[in-house]
Amino acid sequence: MIRDILKMGDPRLLRIAKPVEQFGTPELDELIADMFETMKHANGAGLAAPQIGVDLQVVIFGFEHNERYPDAPEVPETVLINPTITPLTQDMEEGWEGCLSVPGLRGMVNRYSMLRYEGFDQHGHAIDRVAEGFHARVVQHECDHLIGKLYPMRITDFSKFGFTEILFPGLDPNSDD
Repeated sequence: MIRDILKMGDPRLLRIAKPVEQFGTPELDELIADMFETMKHANGAGLAAPQIGVDLQVVIFGFEHNERYPDAPEVPETVLINPTITPLTQDMEEGWEGCLSVPGLRGMVNRYSMLRYEGFDQHGHAIDRVAEGFHARVVQHECDHLIGKLYPMRITDFSKFGFTEILFPGLDPNSDD
């Protein structure tokens, strides 16, 4: 089922998500299926459960090709529950970010260029991966939703924040909702 995506300004996006305590349940499977359907319907690169009003530490991400980020490399389709992120370098990379909860806007955000992320899939199997570049950016962006942060809160130079249709005139503005 396609769920409504909360928009910036909704106080539910600012809450801290709770850890998932039971894996492999029908409710968790349904949530994850709904999240993937919602993300794909909105042309998203990722989605966090708080974005659809569910206060659980569940994020999904991944794509082969994404209309909203046409130059981005493939990111493996992943369900990540109760994640922890460990930077593997202090090197930061600037990159443009958008968000399904902040439709029509993009901003330049600094993120760690390489990290390890750990957590679990929906069946409780451990995940332990190293990611860099855009993959690392997506993981950090989605996990920020679990601590009540939206990417505009990480922008340091607001001259690099604006409407997608102005900043990226070649992109279909309707694909950035």
